[in-house]
Amino acid sequence: MADENITTHTAPDGSTHTTVIDRGGGTSSGGGGLIIGLLALVLVAVGVYFFAGMSGSEANKNNAVAAAAKDVGNAAQSVGEAAQDAASAVSKN
Repeated sequence: MADENITTHTAPDGSTHTTVIDRGGGTSSGGGGLIIGLLALVLVAVGVYFFAGMSGSEANKNNAVAAAAKDVGNAAQSVGEAAQDAASAVSKN
């Protein structure tokens, strides 16, 4: 909505002068909104890129931890079997 003030002044000799003040209401043809919109789009794209990269890195880290845990489990199994074998050998003697 335009905010418009119209003021009319009448001089002592009878002549009039009208002043119109128009505040806002028009559209800007400067393209500032377009630039801001494109900048926001670029920022969103950069954010998506970094978050996608981080989630891939997180998945790789989780896979490495899972593989290490599996290796520790296998080592524990081997130690358990060796202890069983040693106990069997001691009980036979």
